[in-house]
Amino acid sequence: MKPAGFDYAVPRTVPETLDALADTARDIKVLAGGQSLILEMHLQRIQPDLVVDINRVTELDRLSVNDGTVEVGALIRHGAFESPQAVPGPLGTLFSRAVVNIAHPPIRVRGTMVGSLAWAHPASEWCAIATALDADILLQGPDGTRQVPASDWFRGPLRTARRPGELITSVRFPLLGADSGVGFIEHRRTHFCFAQVAVAAALTVRGRVIDEARIGLVNCADRPVRAHAAAQALTGADVGSLGTDHRLPDGHPFLRAGRIAAEQDAAPLAEPYADLEYRRHAIAVLVGRTLRQAAEGVPQ
Repeated sequence: MKPAGFDYAVPRTVPETLDALADTARDIKVLAGGQSLILEMHLQRIQPDLVVDINRVTELDRLSVNDGTVEVGALIRHGAFESPQAVPGPLGTLFSRAVVNIAHPPIRVRGTMVGSLAWAHPASEWCAIATALDADILLQGPDGTRQVPASDWFRGPLRTARRPGELITSVRFPLLGADSGVGFIEHRRTHFCFAQVAVAAALTVRGRVIDEARIGLVNCADRPVRAHAAAQALTGADVGSLGTDHRLPDGHPFLRAGRIAAEQDAAPLAEPYADLEYRRHAIAVLVGRTLRQAAEGVPQ
């Protein structure tokens, strides 16, 4: 199939982009990587009146570190994070572990982190990480600039808090401290499928006691989930022994956190290849494994 007809604008600055987005009576889509948008247009499930291609807006192609945060511009591609040195400290490690799960190399060369946040697919790795780490989405629009915390950004599948005429210019993450460990593990039916379940975790540990846990769940509800109940159960817990055969000892707090995440934090739906019982079991197992991976990365 071919896309339905549409107008096409190629601005070179953010003000020009906002001018192109100003006619809110039209159905307007922003094109950065286009790895989801173009497919939907070819299938004619999306038929915009105007496509605004921001690839020549060079001010959006920036990644900067300032005052304990990293800001990722709207044109920074997935592949920029394949090296853990792209972002300082444990956050760079988390990004590098997550990004290799995103589709395959040609997609990672073109697709963008901010594009994933704009698309808001429940199976997006970046969306869950942003939610778990309290990232802020930065926008410019007809009413000026504003920022929206990730916890308020996602409104459901492919739905966000973006207002008509607004452009997402960047996303800002807090850097993780040197006493943090991170983990990311994904389970999918085949390499070419979306994640059935994935888990992102960041642990701050002091003296083998967990000071803070952040857990993000991928494809475990109609939007990314921050597993607050599971994290609360871990606060103040002793990391203890992590076992020696890649299995956590019985009764370990990470196993308990996995069960809590599956039963209290997640709201999965049954799928053709994964019924509800299977999905909850997978969530519990992956949360435990990801927390173990994070704990193994905490400096001794």
